[in-house]
Parts: sequence; C-alpha cells; structure tokens
Amino acid sequence: MPPYPKAHGLLDGKVTLVTAAAGAGIGYATARRCAEEGATIVVSDRHERRLAAAAEALTELTGVKPLAVPCDVTSEAQVLALFDAVVEAHGRLDVVVNNAGLGGTAPLAEMSDDQWRAVVDVTLTGTMRCTRAALRQMIAQGSGVIVNNASVVGWRAQRGQSHYAAAKAGVMALTRCVALEAAEHGVRVNAVAPSLAVHPFLAKVTSEELLAELAAKEAFGRSAEPWEVANVIVFLASDYSSYMTGEVVSVSSQHP
Repeated sequence: MPPYPKAHGLLDGKVTLVTAAAGAGIGYATARRCAEEGATIVVSDRHERRLAAAAEALTELTGVKPLAVPCDVTSEAQVLALFDAVVEAHGRLDVVVNNAGLGGTAPLAEMSDDQWRAVVDVTLTGTMRCTRAALRQMIAQGSGVIVNNASVVGWRAQRGQSHYAAAKAGVMALTRCVALEAAEHGVRVNAVAPSLAVHPFLAKVTSEELLAELAAKEAFGRSAEPWEVANVIVFLASDYSSYMTGEVVSVSSQHP
C-alpha cells in the first residue's frame, strides 16, 4: 500500500463542492483530500446525520468548518438550493465533484421499473442536475471545473449491473458532450472511472467472494483505497490538468 500523500496546495483557495460526501467512501475521501490541498470545502449528502458527522470530522482534521448542505440529487429544488447556498456563502464556485450514485444488483429479467428508475435517477440524472446547476454559475463567472464519478462498469460488463452500468456509461457520455459545450466559457468537465474502492459500507453489502474476485482482476491484485481515487479527482480539479476536458480517466487497470 502506498503512503498517504502529502499536500502540495493544488487547490489553494478554490471553492469546492463535493456531493455524497458523508460516510467512508470516495466522496468523503475526496472532500478530505481537497481540503488538505487548500480548497474551501462544501459538503453535501442526503443523509443529514452522516453529513453532520463528516463535516465534524473534516473540521477536526483541517481546523476549518466546511459548509454542509443536505441535498437529495433526485430533487431539482434541493439541487438549486444547494448551489444557491454555496454561491451565497462564498461568492463563487470553482470546483464541483459529482460523486452521488446508487448501486444495486438484479438480473434485468427480474428488475422492476422502480429498481431501474432509482439507480438511473440518482446516478445519471442526479449528475446531470448538478452539472447543469454548476454550469450556469461557472459560465457566468467564466471559469470552473466539474469532475464526475463514473465507473469502469460503464465500459465492461458485469452480471446484475445493467441499470448501474447504463447509468455510468451515461455519465461518461454526458461528460464528453458537456465538455464541448463548456470549453468556450473556460469551464472544464472530466470524469474518473474507478473500479473497486473498498470502504466499510461496501464491504457490508458485498460478499467477500465478489470483492475477492473483483480485486483479483486488478493489476495490483487489490482494491483501491478511496483516497487513491480522490487523488485523481484532485488532479483533474487542479490547474495541473488545465488542457484536459471531456476525458474519462480510469482509476483501474480495466479500461477499453
């Protein structure tokens, strides 16, 4: 396992919003890494209790209390209220990390419309809603970066994942199309595609056999730590990736 990285001020002063930032997964790891790199953090999640705990943990780690705004990305009204709160508090918005997503496992022949709709509404349409809200602010200010969380299952097949894979493939296509629309306004849009980043909640809802099978497919023979995915998000959010837009970066050895 590589050592946890030192900070280099890659996001100094950048107002950065991370959705689905509560818990122990990629969202919280990203909020932490962005804060460590000097960003002014705003965290959001639909789980208010866990969001408050995440904000408290970030405060203890960094000495700065982040703005924490509850938001369910399936609600356009809540998404608009979230972005209004960020701009009201900080006057601008430099980086948005769209991390909210919903998984599930079901063969398509047994999948209900409600199961399909729930996954797609959070994972794809929720990303669209937040991207749209971010663009309106970033286009007006003439700058900004959006990083979407996709998945390698948007490229490769996995049993029981047709709804999630379709949603993540949609996130990839959304990223590429929006990047072309946003470039003339000085706004960049990219995505990461993780494979397996194990955290306590995932380990709780996934069998050890499946986790071992997925880990064995990786070049390093192990799952990623959530902060290893967050490192790539930090790079895409920073000025070091100033000429990158419309890209989907695999944080895995699995890609087309």
